[in-house]
Amino acid sequence: MRIKAQLVDDVPVTEDGMRRAVATRQSRTPQAVSVQFLPSRQSLLIGFADQSAIALPIVKFPELDALDPAELDRLAIGFGGQALCLEEKDMHISIQGMIAASDSLMGLAASMVAASNGRRISAAKSEAARANGRKGGRPRKVGPGSV
Repeated sequence: MRIKAQLVDDVPVTEDGMRRAVATRQSRTPQAVSVQFLPSRQSLLIGFADQSAIALPIVKFPELDALDPAELDRLAIGFGGQALCLEEKDMHISIQGMIAASDSLMGLAASMVAASNGRRISAAKSEAARANGRKGGRPRKVGPGSV
């Protein structure tokens, strides 16, 4: 099938269109709303719009580890909840990048995605289950370690 390209004039931006665009973007990406330096843990506590939070140790991030406690207290959320900013040092650090640098958080995320994908029902999965059912179900394990 061929689709002929069409010339589309600019569509005016409306308040409603802007609200929908912002809501769509916010629902797809985590939006940080707060950051707090925790001196006792030498970590930053980053809070998100859904009331969840994560603590990231500053020692894992050389640019943060070089800051003194007063500078860490002045960190702010910027770029629509996507970055930590310290304007006096012209510092902008991606929060998603910080999370990606944590092996334990990435392992947890991978595990959750795998579990979610395992619960999905596809046509192929449903057909395989029906085929196994027609054969009497899943075959019993035979050999060492089977119950």
